[in-house]
Order: sequence, then C-alpha cells, then structure tokens
Amino acid sequence: MTRNLAFSSPFLLGFEEIERLFDRVSKTADGYPPYNIERIAGEGEPVRIVITLAVAGFDSNEIEVTLEENELTVGGRRNEDTARDYLHRGIAARQFQRTFVLADGMDVTGAELKDGLLSIELTRPEPARAVKRIPITSRG
Repeated sequence: MTRNLAFSSPFLLGFEEIERLFDRVSKTADGYPPYNIERIAGEGEPVRIVITLAVAGFDSNEIEVTLEENELTVGGRRNEDTARDYLHRGIAARQFQRTFVLADGMDVTGAELKDGLLSIELTRPEPARAVKRIPITSRG
C-alpha cells in the first residue's frame, strides 16, 4: 500500500524530516497529564510560548524537564507511599512522560511549578529575513 505523503509535492524539497516528525508526534495517544499551550506576543519582543501541564500531586523533585536536540521532554515519577492505608484512591500516582518537538531556534527560558501547574516558557526569536542572490556561471 502506498502512502500519500503531505510533503510529496515536487516543490517542497528537503521536508522529509517534518513528515517523520508528524508520524512520531501522532503516535502519542496518552492524554495524561493534560496541558495548555499559550502564545504570548508582545510588541517589539520575541514571541513567547508557555506550555502549562497539570501535575497536581507532584513535587518539583519528582518532575524532570529535559531538552535534547529539538525535543522537550517532561517526565514525572512519584514514589509510592506505602505508609498510608487508603479506603479510596482516586488521585493517580502514575508516572508520565510528555514530549514536545520544538522548531529550530526555539529557546527554553525557564520552568516553574506553582499550585499543581508546571509552566515551561519558550521564546521564538524573529528570524532575520535575507535575500541571497545566486550567481549564475556559464559553460560554454
């Protein structure tokens, strides 16, 4: 069976990596923890993006935020409290991992945990637009 690629146009050259990114991102089906992504644009400032994850019950030492190449990964692991005897346990203590693929040039500027919400701030500097003239050589 042949797959119709979104970037298979002959006018889109060198976008194979984006197609692979779409495949990888579409395979993340787990919805935990829930998250928001907010775009904050200020006049004369680079665009800021804030990713907020609902991580209620996790302490900052139980959460790890890492950036490797263009992948931002947020993971959490809680230690099981065996000293407690629960009659009902509705608050999950499960581990999680959520990965976000970042575009080139994105910069992670910080992370803050407050009131059960982990906020990770990123900036996207405005790319410099440049026109490059390509010299043409003659073979004769």
